[in-house]
Order: sequence, then structure tokens, then C-alpha cells
Amino acid sequence: MSRVVACSATMALAASLAACGSGSGGGSSDDGKIHVLVYGDAANKVEKQIVETFNKTSKVKAVLDTIPGADYQKKLQTIINTPQAPDVFFNWGGGSIKPFVKADLLLPLDDFIKKNPDLEKKFLPSVFDNAVVDGKPYGIPMRGTQPVLLFHNKKVLEEAGVQPPKTWDELLDAVEKLKDAGVTPIALGGGDVWPTQMWFQYLYDRIAGPELFAKAIGGDKSAWESPESKKALDMIRELVKADAFGKNYDSVKYTNGGSVQLVASGKAGFELMGSWYYSQQLTDHPDFAEKDLGYTAFPAVEGGKGDPANVAGNTNNYYSVMKKTKHPEAVAEFLKLMYSDDFVKAQLDIGNLPTTTDTGKFIDGSGTPEYSRFQYDLVADAPSFQLSWDQAYPQKASSDMHKAIQQFFNGQLDTDGFIKAMQALPTE
Repeated sequence: MSRVVACSATMALAASLAACGSGSGGGSSDDGKIHVLVYGDAANKVEKQIVETFNKTSKVKAVLDTIPGADYQKKLQTIINTPQAPDVFFNWGGGSIKPFVKADLLLPLDDFIKKNPDLEKKFLPSVFDNAVVDGKPYGIPMRGTQPVLLFHNKKVLEEAGVQPPKTWDELLDAVEKLKDAGVTPIALGGGDVWPTQMWFQYLYDRIAGPELFAKAIGGDKSAWESPESKKALDMIRELVKADAFGKNYDSVKYTNGGSVQLVASGKAGFELMGSWYYSQQLTDHPDFAEKDLGYTAFPAVEGGKGDPANVAGNTNNYYSVMKKTKHPEAVAEFLKLMYSDDFVKAQLDIGNLPTTTDTGKFIDGSGTPEYSRFQYDLVADAPSFQLSWDQAYPQKASSDMHKAIQQFFNGQLDTDGFIKAMQALPTE
């Protein structure tokens, strides 16, 4: 799961980069190298491999710097306009880079793409476009896509006489049947709040289409008080009142494995979660994951404007480039490796699903071909891939957004209160 990590906040900034990474300096300190700053986790195995591949042929060498811990974005913002800034850095696209674009810190990648159109053409458009800001591209996809899927316990559903729902009405029917069977219909890590947000972003998309959220994130606050917005909120309220999530969802967390355990143990039927859920279940409950873990797309909403093929989630991670880099030509060569065969195969081997246009031909040889194929086809066929709300909005909006979502879900905020809270969020 791509949640942000970083070094201890008590470390001095320069020291933290030296300790956590594999080099010093940065894009503004011309040490003859390009510094690539990434989120430190197990996926660094591939990033180290790609840096080694690049360094075999490049005069200008690349250095991989990693920041493990709990505040990658916070530290990135601290160094982004200092001599310690990297040449290239990991991000989530969308709102995570908008402030840097506004501050004129990032290099638009138009010229790179003019010289090498494959930097755009080799990636799925719905993913590539999430790092386009004000009409200009500022990021190249790296790692893999993370669509949000509706997972389920096959055995629990079968015993309750339930099929994976294709429509909202079928989901409501499944909720009643699962309750009758003595099972919590839908596991929810409400204690983390961000899993609750997933229900909002999908229902808004299914009812209003991607245009409503695009207007809202673009600064048009009237979008939140539209009839479609109110209908989505009514449907969320209906689901909560039906006890679809049980009574104790706010004391359950995904991050400590609580909601994962509910589904694996047969105490819950469904869970809406990012595609990393499969590997999480495989790690925590391997027997269940291999035999009884099922998955499907989010249900369609009858009469909704949103295409049922639309997807929401974390579209990908991206590499963006600092305008101050002393080695743009070397950086452009480095970015080419993000669509190389070696990169795609290495990412698939660790469970990530790259979003290159030719990823499909490597899937059958991966460790989880059926699951990888389902994800890939889902994303490849999606007319729209809505970036998770808390990644699309600037980081400073996340806390207030999560508070509004949790309070509406719990009945502490009414519809008007939720709308006002969302209208108050900063979009830049």
C-alpha cells in the first residue's frame, strides 16, 4: 500500500537524507550526479535495480535517496526549495504536486516528450493524465496502479446466497442477506477514516460522473451543493442506516489488520479497498487469500451519469523533475527506463502493476496472473480513473476532509454541514 513514510522528524534534514539515502547533495548542488528521492519501502528493490541499470551506461550517475518513516510529504516540502532538493522525486500526482507547480519549482516535461514521445505514449492515458497540471505534464508514471476494488469472502457469500453485486440494488440486497446470516455485510476500517472516503469517491463518480469532482477540485464550490452531490450523500446515509458496516466500524482499523481479519475469518462479507489488499491478505491470511478471496469492480448505479467502467483509487506514483536540475538530459534518459521491459517485469515480480501500454504481455508470467489481468483490463478500459480525494486535494486539506467524512458517516454532520465543510477545503 503506498502510504507515505519518512525518517524520524527529530533528525536534522541534511543528516536524515544522508542516513536514509545512499548519497548527499541534490538537484541544486552540482555534485555531478542526479539524485532520485523515493518513498522508502520494499519497492526500493526495483528502484535500486533501475538506478544500477542506468549507471552502467550513463556518464552522469544517479543516486537513490530514500526517506523511510511517517512523513515523506512533510520532509519533501521542507527540502523542495533548498540545495538539498533532489533532481527527481516520487509523488502521487494530482494535489501532491500542484503547490510545487504553482511555486514554479517543477520542470514541465513537454520538451522531454517532444524529443521522445514514448514518455507519454507508452503509458495508459487515464493514468498519465493525473500528473498533468494546467495542461502541462509534470510526472512520468512509475511503480504501479492501485485501483480500489470490492473484495469479498467467497465462502461467506455462497453460504448467504449472495453473488458479487453488479448494481447498487444488488449490493443493498446482499447487505440484508448477509445480516440475516449473522455476518457484518461490509468490513470497514473506519478508525483510519481514509477507507471510509473510498465509498464517497466511488458513489460520487457513479452518480455524477467525473465532472463533478473535477469542478470541485478546480475551485467550483457549487459542485458540492448540486443535486447529484446530495443524492450521493443520501445513498451513503442509507447504507450506514442499513447497518451495512455494523455498529463498531470506527473502532476497527485497516492499518492494524482489523478489517482484513474480519473478512478472512468470515465475520464480514465485503471490504472496499485498494488493490494492495490482495497482497495484504496473502501476507496475513495466505490460506484464505489463495482459496476464498474474491474481487469485483464497484457496482453500477442505475440512472447515474458515471460510466460503470470508471475507476477510483491511486492511479500510480510518479517521478517529477525539479526545474533546478543541472542534468536535464541525463534525467530524460533515466525516465525512459520507466517503460522498459526490465522495469515492467521487475515491478510485476514484487506485486506491482505498471501502467505501460504493453504491461499486458508480461502478466501471464507473473506470480498472480489472474488478479493482475483483472486489474490491468479494468484500468486499461476505464474512461476515467479518479484519483483518491485525499491525494487529489492538497495535503493541507486532508485532515479537514477526513473529519467531515467521518462526522457525516457517524451522523454528527448533516448533508448541509458536509457540503459546507467540503466547500471550505483549499484547492491550491
